[in-house]
Amino acid sequence: MDSLYQFLQFTAILNLSWGNLLMDAVAIIFIYLAIKKHYEPLLLIPIGIGILMGNVAPITIGDKQIFFMLVNQEIAEGSGQYSVMYYLYFGVRTGIYPALIFLGVGAMTDFSYLIAKPKLVLLGAAAQVGVFLTYIGALALGFEAKEAGAIGIIGGADGPTAIFLSSILAPELLAPIAIAAYSYMALVPVIQPPIMKLLTTEKERRIRMKAPPPVSKMEKILFPIGGFLICTLVAPGSAILTGCFFGGTLLKECGVTERLAQTARTSFVDIVTILVGLSVGCSASAETFLAPKSLLIFGLGALSFAVATAAGVLFAKIMNLCSRDKINPLIGAAGVSAVPDSARVVQMVGQEADHQNHLLMHAMGPNVAGVIGSAMAAGILWSILG
Repeated sequence: MDSLYQFLQFTAILNLSWGNLLMDAVAIIFIYLAIKKHYEPLLLIPIGIGILMGNVAPITIGDKQIFFMLVNQEIAEGSGQYSVMYYLYFGVRTGIYPALIFLGVGAMTDFSYLIAKPKLVLLGAAAQVGVFLTYIGALALGFEAKEAGAIGIIGGADGPTAIFLSSILAPELLAPIAIAAYSYMALVPVIQPPIMKLLTTEKERRIRMKAPPPVSKMEKILFPIGGFLICTLVAPGSAILTGCFFGGTLLKECGVTERLAQTARTSFVDIVTILVGLSVGCSASAETFLAPKSLLIFGLGALSFAVATAAGVLFAKIMNLCSRDKINPLIGAAGVSAVPDSARVVQMVGQEADHQNHLLMHAMGPNVAGVIGSAMAAGILWSILG
């Protein structure tokens, strides 16, 4: 019996808490949603694996605790040595991974519909209302200004931007903010449709939009250059994210760096996505995530995302009051930065009202604008609060 008890001391069984088990259940739910419902599997499965890894209870040997998976503690207290996950998490903690992801996303993004209909940029800007309203709400609930800014950016539905800003303004809240941002990105097909249907009529959802005019090769090349300069002049703090995003787009459109563009939008962004998912998941240990402040952040993030969706839809309806060329207000919901899931949701909801209505490519305009808008919102908050 003494030998058996000594063996158990070297396992994590005796050290598991109810919090660890609860987080393991959350991880299993994430993996289920990814496999069964196809909700952002490229994100949820690595995050789910990371949560499982991060909630292996520490082993106690004598008066020391041995940490294998936690991203912010030494392998053994006082040893000065860290786990592999600590070093992988460095890219999250310093904002390296978000910039690299933006490079890959830029290399797979088509700006044609946004260039053809520049007014759709306004829908991407309108969706950022959720960011700033949530910032005010977080201040009212007692969060410090920097913490409120990092929480508000969840409304942009852009995980890399949320990681980037929170690593600068509120690194102590990085884990719950990152988990919240990526969770709501994955749950776009669940959260957005009820809001979209509530704010639009059946007639509005049936509006068919005209095909946009063709876009020349030169316009596609000049747009990322001009877009970067404008964004940086307005919000200098967005230069890192917008620079990588528009840089990836230029690799794709210039016609002479196809190998680089192909790498950036495939294996390169896939590798970074795996590292981000595992690192973010491992940061969601029970000790850090199941705290009152973390749970409040999750609630504020949901509110932020809902407000951003509603703001995009309502602004599209306002634009219709001032324009003869009507737009389907559903595409306003794509103003959040969840590319391309928000655009797919617009297509899905639109076809429920009219099976012959094709809104996907129209929705990509405000969807891409939302990516730019969330990066600029982050830059503005960094400039004001940093």
